[in-house]
Amino acid sequence: MNARGALALMGLVGSLAVEAHDARPNTVRVTETAENTYAVSWKVPATLAADALPMPTLPADCEALQPPAWRASGDAYAGEQTLQCRHALAGRTVGIAYPTVNPSLRTIYKVEFATGEEHVRILGPAEYEWTIPATPEPFAVAVEYTQHGVVHIWIGADHLLFVACLLFIARTPRRLLLTITGFTLAHSVTLALSVLDVVRIPTPPVEAVIALSVVFLAVEIARGDTRSLTHRTPVVVSVAFGLLHGFGFATVLREVGLPPSDLPLALLFFNIGVEVGQVLFVAAVFMGYQGLRFLERRWPSALAFGDARLAMTASYAIGAVAAFWVIDRVVGFWG
Repeated sequence: MNARGALALMGLVGSLAVEAHDARPNTVRVTETAENTYAVSWKVPATLAADALPMPTLPADCEALQPPAWRASGDAYAGEQTLQCRHALAGRTVGIAYPTVNPSLRTIYKVEFATGEEHVRILGPAEYEWTIPATPEPFAVAVEYTQHGVVHIWIGADHLLFVACLLFIARTPRRLLLTITGFTLAHSVTLALSVLDVVRIPTPPVEAVIALSVVFLAVEIARGDTRSLTHRTPVVVSVAFGLLHGFGFATVLREVGLPPSDLPLALLFFNIGVEVGQVLFVAAVFMGYQGLRFLERRWPSALAFGDARLAMTASYAIGAVAAFWVIDRVVGFWG
């Protein structure tokens, strides 16, 4: 790979990673506190301008009992409001409205009725409304939490770049399978422990150390020392860091919550969704690699990159982005 190609790859990885990291979803929770009375709370990423913050929308017959109350909450804006509706929300349409345009944010929408019935829906960037099911849907929890798991891994660029580093370190299909499996099992354990409140660790330090884990793997790739523990037994490293990444996966899931009546099912399918997202990512990276190989065979003089040079370029690109995250997240402790 020539210098121009290397710089292009670094720019692509850097811009993609930073944008994906900032694209955290909105979350909306509607809770029925009395008959047809609903407490609405929501969070919006602090990356949005103060005059561009979206608001949840309920049917026209729902009257606000007080103006919305906004406050800063870490790296997000949080809002609260109570509304009284003439009719129950089951079978009716709710949504989210932006004063200007939606900057490609998803919205995780959760509705809890006084009966204990719960509904969760993930609205894509182009979706602004959702009709709450009039009756419970038997497979709704499995579908929604699988989708949530896929979305969460795809917007979590730090997790994806960690997996990308594992691809370079594992090298062979068998070692890669063992390494990714170890990572999956490990983060599934700590994810469950965290969302069930068995273990609770503050989010900011966890996110900073997750970014540091990506820096560590990038350095290992750049060093290329096949005698190191990381290269000899990558599954040990993936399991160790997988335990840490599980706490990161739990951050958004704790905000959304798990339905008490279907808790094991929701947790299981969220993990399945994360795994599906990882597999899709690995497949995309593999196809991209094969595409580069094809282009190299067509134009060998212009694209003679080789595995070693490709790994070195990727390690510097990924390491630079992850190092920025470490600094940004550590500075955020006092922000």
